[in-house]
Amino acid sequence: MTRPTILQPETIEAALTAVSRVGTPLWLYDAEAIRQRVRKVSAFECVRYAQKANSNTHILRLLREMGVMVDAVSLGEIERALRAGYVPGTPAHEIVFTADIIDEATLARVIELRIPVNCGSPDMVKQIGEAAPGHAVWLRLNPGFGHGHNRKTNTGGPSSKHGIWHDELEESLKLIDKHGLKLVGLHMHIGSGVDYSHLHRVCDSMLDAVRQANRPLEAISAGGGLSVPYAPGEPEIDIAEYHASWEKARAEAERITGSPIKLELEPGRYLVGNAGVLIAEVRAIKRVADKHFVLIDAGFNDLARPILYGSYHEICFVTPEGHEVTGPTHPVAVAGPLCEAGDVFTQKDGGFVEFRELALPKVGDIAILRDTGAYGATMSSNYNTRPLAAEVLRDNGVLTLIRKRQTVAQLLDLEDNGGPL
Repeated sequence: MTRPTILQPETIEAALTAVSRVGTPLWLYDAEAIRQRVRKVSAFECVRYAQKANSNTHILRLLREMGVMVDAVSLGEIERALRAGYVPGTPAHEIVFTADIIDEATLARVIELRIPVNCGSPDMVKQIGEAAPGHAVWLRLNPGFGHGHNRKTNTGGPSSKHGIWHDELEESLKLIDKHGLKLVGLHMHIGSGVDYSHLHRVCDSMLDAVRQANRPLEAISAGGGLSVPYAPGEPEIDIAEYHASWEKARAEAERITGSPIKLELEPGRYLVGNAGVLIAEVRAIKRVADKHFVLIDAGFNDLARPILYGSYHEICFVTPEGHEVTGPTHPVAVAGPLCEAGDVFTQKDGGFVEFRELALPKVGDIAILRDTGAYGATMSSNYNTRPLAAEVLRDNGVLTLIRKRQTVAQLLDLEDNGGPL
């Protein structure tokens, strides 16, 4: 199955309605698209959402209602999960905290709430053990190799900061035993994007770690990184094949340990990436030599993926009446309003501007940047003192404002209300 190339009429209608009510730029998410993704991974016994992809509490509530557990990578994300209704400290482990370090405030909170900690370094294991003997922990392992759609998203191998290096597993196990910590399971995530040859290596490395641990486990985690199609014609991941590989590893892990083992999956972008769009208004069209720049009122302060990774996002233009812009095509780059040369949405890795063959819109037309439901709003910034954009959720035809547009006054209040230390 490949990615659909046509922007659905209901998306255009919802986009224009949202623009008329809250202005631009704004994020628009589709609830049913998220639910469909959850159903596709239902073969996994536990689906744990990596909320860093999109941590809006309304999205978290939607996922919780479908039985999806949650992963948090900061104290703020723990508080978001609580606000969304997740219950800590239960046998279901609704919230797990994953990181490579843990600060004192977060340490105190996970102990208070009895949230299991997925440790990415031996020092974390030691700090938790000293502060709370008997606490539940996972070990996040770096098998010595990685994979990612971009070198910045590679979370395994000798150049990655993530996870416990594979030959430090024994040290970590000794720290667990020393402090009487409860080892829940082993976790392995090597990066975003799926390559089946790497997948089989990861499964084999997980089983090596299970053998080395040599003790009962409750679970193993396949991590996340499930890819989604961004460009027209890109294929969907074969979830059945992905699950079959990990299910085979889970069964072998049960045989090795002699204990029942649950298989967890930790998707982020897979659940929400294709379910969101960034909507902006065309504010200027500039001819540069034989090419054109279309300038819109959203920038990399809103969507940072292109400038960070050279990520591709399809861009469609529609008129205020809802008609897709058609006509002769021209070499077009789409860029934002920031005082920064790199504020270009059509660029390749390394910052090289890409001119796409597109029909030229007019000032006042609407730009829709597709597949921005993951790592869009959560990576936004206030660069150039620009407020964070509004977020809207479409569910059964009903539009709901799920985050108000930030104001400049709110930003300045943080500075005006300071004082002597």
